[in-house]
Amino acid sequence: MDNKYFNVADIFGENVFNDSVMQERLPKKTYQKLKQTIAEGKELDIETADVIAHEMKEWAIEKGATHYTHWFQPLTGVTAEKHDSFISAPMENGKILMSFSGKELIKGEPDASSFPSGGLRATFEARGYTAWDPTSPAFVREDAAGAILCIPTAFCSYTGEALDQKTPLLRSMEVVSEQAIRLLRLFGNTTSKRVIPSVGAEQEYFLIDREHFLARKDLQYTGRTLFGAMPPKGQEMDDHYFGTIPERIESYMRDVNIELWKLGVSSKTQHNEVAPAQHELAPIYAQANVAVDHNQIIMETLRKVANRHGLQCLLHEKPFAGVNGSGKHNNWSLVTDDGINLFEPGKNPHDNIQFLLILTLIMQAVDKHADLLRESAADIGNDHRLGADEAPPAIISIFLGEQLEDVLEQLISTGSATHSKKGEKLDTGVKTLPDFRKDATDRNRTSPFAFTGNKFEFRMVGSQDSVGEPNIVLNTIMAEAFSDACDILEQAEDFELAVHNMIKELATKHQRIVFSGNGYSNEWREEAARRGLPNISSTVDAIPALTTDKAIELFERFGVFTRIELESRAEIEYEQYAKAINIEAKTMIDVTSKQIIPAVMNYTTEIGLSINTVVDACPDADVSTQRELLLEICDLLRDTRVAMSKLQDDVTEGQQIKGDNEKRAHFYHDVVAVDMAALRAPIDALEMIVDKEAWPMPSYGDMIFEV
Repeated sequence: MDNKYFNVADIFGENVFNDSVMQERLPKKTYQKLKQTIAEGKELDIETADVIAHEMKEWAIEKGATHYTHWFQPLTGVTAEKHDSFISAPMENGKILMSFSGKELIKGEPDASSFPSGGLRATFEARGYTAWDPTSPAFVREDAAGAILCIPTAFCSYTGEALDQKTPLLRSMEVVSEQAIRLLRLFGNTTSKRVIPSVGAEQEYFLIDREHFLARKDLQYTGRTLFGAMPPKGQEMDDHYFGTIPERIESYMRDVNIELWKLGVSSKTQHNEVAPAQHELAPIYAQANVAVDHNQIIMETLRKVANRHGLQCLLHEKPFAGVNGSGKHNNWSLVTDDGINLFEPGKNPHDNIQFLLILTLIMQAVDKHADLLRESAADIGNDHRLGADEAPPAIISIFLGEQLEDVLEQLISTGSATHSKKGEKLDTGVKTLPDFRKDATDRNRTSPFAFTGNKFEFRMVGSQDSVGEPNIVLNTIMAEAFSDACDILEQAEDFELAVHNMIKELATKHQRIVFSGNGYSNEWREEAARRGLPNISSTVDAIPALTTDKAIELFERFGVFTRIELESRAEIEYEQYAKAINIEAKTMIDVTSKQIIPAVMNYTTEIGLSINTVVDACPDADVSTQRELLLEICDLLRDTRVAMSKLQDDVTEGQQIKGDNEKRAHFYHDVVAVDMAALRAPIDALEMIVDKEAWPMPSYGDMIFEV
């Protein structure tokens, strides 16, 4: 969009085949049939699908689309698509017929053997299916390829197993709705028909100049810097956070917003984050599966628009050592179809028995399945971030705030709660500023799972990861908690007494999961160990949570995952971890041998020649300082060679581990990653000594301050 000023309302959703477009273009009967199908979760009949497909095609062609794609989310961490044109067949008059059938809309057939399947699909077993998710609207994406009609779909194997994030997410949404409605009925709610998980995912990212990106092979191959010494200034002055956004970045953000608004993504908040060159974008909440789709669109748009501005968007959790990394805060709540937020405590939480029961059920679910929640945020990049005093610790706990903690203490100690703490009047001390009421509780940015008024904020998710997996876990563990509670309460002779006893019992049993202090402190790690809370520090240690008897029983009970689907996901995660470390290690070896060592040797040659020149001109000259510098560089160069040799040997050994992805992943974690740190140390030291002009790649200072 070239014009400087525009009305957001005029462009918002203009490239989305949304409800208003369908109402306008579809026959009334077809529209009602589609809405009924969505509401009841039934399969769409082919006659109705044909009508929808035709109108969707006509609308897309009017937008300039020539192709369509089933847009899906395999277990690669990114989206996938295969483009098919609307061309059907040549006509007798030489013209082309453009068509799009209901069958093509509903189902596609990509090659399932070429995506991660954890053994579910062999190379010779290629068939897989994509299935339209009608609850997430189709959209037209505009880029260098033209306009493409994108149809959000699920992806499964020929034998029916889920090979994506969307299928189990949709399953989890159905089961948590079903069990939550059971609970609401016990409290007399006869009007709500569905409970919908609502999600808002805050997205953090880095922006650097693209020329700097192209000059660093480590960034190109791995998404993060494998070498790099910190500049004199980092983030310690706290001057970047919420600071004035540079004009170049503002221009970029404006174009990102325009792209997202056209696609119906309600991009709302943007600001500088804590680290230099780091920023954040946050949309308004949406239904969970739509929010997951939107977050993928956000990440794709951030990358695409960056290139137009001569920038590179980095979504790795830790692209630069020494400054804060990037995460993704997953704000999650449960809301009925008629607008009731189940996490809304009201003005007097102590009197809100339904809320107190749901709150203690959340405590139970998180305490029981802390390992699954931790696993849902497990990622090789997140291993560099979690527990590093910049993100939540790897220990799962819940922050409730002073008000709710006080209510729980009353319940535990006396069996009943009689009051709730209120917010006080905050005196600003400035006559021209109004006094205002502060909230009844503070916030805690060190908590991995924090209650923030009427939602829970799961703060552990990695910046490049899908928010699908954490929401699958959250929905399913809550479905279990609701179901178990209903099994008891539905049989109770005295419902009110049974609810009261259940709240007290749950609050007492699971109070260990509640923590409001400094999650970064060593004292909390020690206290968490005393409480028996798991501290899972790495991805390879987190993955086994997927295949415990407890996890299998949970997911199979509610039909979210089968045992074989869970086992396949564990295999995929082990395999991807080992592959990622292998790529990083080989990149370190490549850059070290082809760029860094030659550059340092050239520099030492220059120093040696300069020493000889000085001595030739003045035999009595004191060149001890130059000699000491040369010796220091040579020592570091020797350390580099030794560390690189060990890394090469261990990578070779790791590559020879066949048929056991778990063993291979642990080897790369325990041995190869340690070798990589040992190689980085002398190289970062060399960067601080070698002339900047001789160093073969842009420095941290170049990248994070020159944007």
